Amino acid sequence: MAKYETMLVTKVAADEEANAALVEKFKSLIAEHGTIDSVDDWGKRRLAYPIQDETEGMYTVIKFTSEPDFPAELERIYGITEGVLRSIVVAEPEE
Repeated sequence: MAKYETMLVTKVAADEEANAALVEKFKSLIAEHGTIDSVDDWGKRRLAYPIQDETEGMYTVIKFTSEPDFPAELERIYGITEGVLRSIVVAEPEE
């Protein structure tokens, strides 16, 4: 098991419930394949440059522990999910 951190930038939906449901979908996916250590919701922030004609995004940072093969699958699912503007998964350095 290794520790990872993922940042997810989603579209600012017309209602916050749709965005919360999208984030909850990823939280449950991560929980199925490992354990969630912390979830930090940064809220709505202005993007440095427009992405898909969007100028703002909802930022969420999730720290989790999982098997080493899961982050690649998580990035694949991020890529095919409607509403995800940007995402990244990084391994935290071992102490």
